[in-house]
Amino acid sequence: MDTVPKPYPQEFRDDVVRVARDREPGQTIKQIAADSGIAESCLRNWMRQADVEDGSKPGTTAAEHTELREAKKRIRLLEQENEVLRRAAAYLSQANLPSKGSTRS
Repeated sequence: MDTVPKPYPQEFRDDVVRVARDREPGQTIKQIAADSGIAESCLRNWMRQADVEDGSKPGTTAAEHTELREAKKRIRLLEQENEVLRRAAAYLSQANLPSKGSTRS
């Protein structure tokens, strides 16, 4: 059975990104990734996200992503509540109609 690996701690990610940004001339991202025990693509993704978080590149920050996810969850809940209320209103409007066989004098 395949399991999802646990994410690296944020402090570790920040340290590796800092080392990659401050690397000596001739030192490659690939070398830094290998020395850190991660894939080169992983380090590049971390660096890209760090640039977004710093505001030096456009993109969605982690805080914005969390806020958006919570907003979408709230919208789904409100849509469900709206559907329940719509159905209840339809049911109650039918319940208040006079029956077809009734006679009023």
